[in-house]
Amino acid sequence: MARRTQGTSAGLDREHIAAAAVALVDRDGLERFGVRRLAQELEVDPMSIYHHIKGKAALLDAMSEAVLAEVTAAADDDASHHWEEIARRTAHGYREMAYRHPQVFPLLVTRAQTSPVAVSALERLVTAMREAGLPDQMIADAPMVLFSFLNGHLLARTSDAPSPVPAFDATAYPAMAALSPLMADFGSLTEFDRMLDTVLAGIKDRAAPDTCI
Repeated sequence: MARRTQGTSAGLDREHIAAAAVALVDRDGLERFGVRRLAQELEVDPMSIYHHIKGKAALLDAMSEAVLAEVTAAADDDASHHWEEIARRTAHGYREMAYRHPQVFPLLVTRAQTSPVAVSALERLVTAMREAGLPDQMIADAPMVLFSFLNGHLLARTSDAPSPVPAFDATAYPAMAALSPLMADFGSLTEFDRMLDTVLAGIKDRAAPDTCI
């Protein structure tokens, strides 16, 4: 099929382009991604893409927004207004998105996420925390704590070749060898929930009144 020339609409818009870019990276990986390859996929001139999205950096941001919108949609299905349930639902939606788009996910870790879709998700969480009366400084820290865990955990679990827990030499490393059976569920939902519980428990502990005498 002949490629459409510059200035031809081809039904393109930012959302359509971002969705096609996500699908292309899902299939071929970030390393092979480029505007020209995307233009070939869409059967348009590259300048038709630039008409809607100004450069590759903006295109990567549009891809990030597209996959984050999936997380927001999942979180919106939950009617709960309690901050912990919002955090848990958001975390699960983020995990599911990372496993659907493991090739795109590194963008969320390596690029600042300041789009309206990203900030709106944080706004919902911190609003619920303020309504619960949690201290503002702790609330300000909480998204960084939560997403530092999520990004590090999921980047390791969704990489091309995730490394399972090694078999430790019991003579050289007796404590690690004793604990290794408890790490056998590497990458599982059970492991994720256990670690998420630890993170949320830490936030709740920080929010609790100081009971020390």
